[in-house]
Amino acid sequence: MCRQSATVCLIKPPSRQQRELSDRAARLSALPDPRHRRGRRHTLASVLLTAACAVLAGARSYLAIGQWARHAPQDTLARLGFLARGPLGVRRPASPSTLRRVLVLVCPGGLADLLGHCPAGTQAVAVDGKSARSSRTDAAPAAHLLAAVTAAGRVVSQLRVPDKTNEISAFTALLAPFDLAGTVVTADALHTQREHAKWLVEVKKAHYLLVVKGNQPKLHAAIKALPWKEVTARRYDRERGHGRRETRSVRTLTVTGLHLDFPHVVQAVKILRHRTEIRTGRVTRQTLYAITDMTAREASPQRIGRLARSQWGIEAVHHVRDTTFAEDASKIRTGHGPENMATLRNLAINTLRDAGCRSIAAGLREVSYTPFTRPLDLLGLS
Repeated sequence: MCRQSATVCLIKPPSRQQRELSDRAARLSALPDPRHRRGRRHTLASVLLTAACAVLAGARSYLAIGQWARHAPQDTLARLGFLARGPLGVRRPASPSTLRRVLVLVCPGGLADLLGHCPAGTQAVAVDGKSARSSRTDAAPAAHLLAAVTAAGRVVSQLRVPDKTNEISAFTALLAPFDLAGTVVTADALHTQREHAKWLVEVKKAHYLLVVKGNQPKLHAAIKALPWKEVTARRYDRERGHGRRETRSVRTLTVTGLHLDFPHVVQAVKILRHRTEIRTGRVTRQTLYAITDMTAREASPQRIGRLARSQWGIEAVHHVRDTTFAEDASKIRTGHGPENMATLRNLAINTLRDAGCRSIAAGLREVSYTPFTRPLDLLGLS
């Protein structure tokens, strides 16, 4: 069964070999076609690659994807895999209704896995959720998507959290298909769960860095009461940008002999953030506590600081989807449309970052100047 927990598809999750294929069309062939066999004119891979190229060229809706496909020249349609038909050998793209129907029905868990970034060998993977606010309907709440993002800002995969539940139930399902041996998984306080920690260390052979807040009151009180003023293992970082100055202090303390009620915990972490708005002079202070199974030799205060920053970096991906792709204003609501369109936006972000674009908005503008060649070049469609 597919691991997509919102609506189950009758397929197996894509294998690691399928996810790592260099040819995206071959990769997408692992997905089952949700359309009836009778009347199919285009392959599923061609339809999905059309939507991916259109989003990479700036399309934000089904209508915009259909317009991109309608204006695509013959050589572009050939590279996308559309067949020449009739005596004149004309290639016709998928219609807007076909594009919409496929994106509404295709398996979202499999699509996210096949188009995501492979996390093997990466140092850290951050897990966090985001709601597509305008996907709310009269009968269902807004689609809430739990995503995994590497420290370099590449989206690994995502899952839609089932209605009437929260992110906790989707955590293991999201990360289960991937090889995380030696990788540090970071998450916010919601995922500071004993079952998650055991599963990461004992099953996935990974490490964890989890934030501790009031949802674990005894653990939070025990860590807060540690003698932090006497700690000598600390790291200071200062930076200036985005109209503010920020100073971060990271202190770590080994707690193996304190019998904290949490599996495999070795170190406790205290992070202080001082932020000053340059224009107004307003000063804010934030204190965070975290725990990890890594020893002081494996994770110094400097490395802990970098890992914490990678967890905050997942918010940058959500910010790009909100501002550059206007995800929260999107009216796509039915079926698997919200999560599949979010997957195509994640693919666009990964592709532009792989191409060296520091600004996703600037990268989209560059692609839009040659909308029928540049997206295919970036996606490696020959």
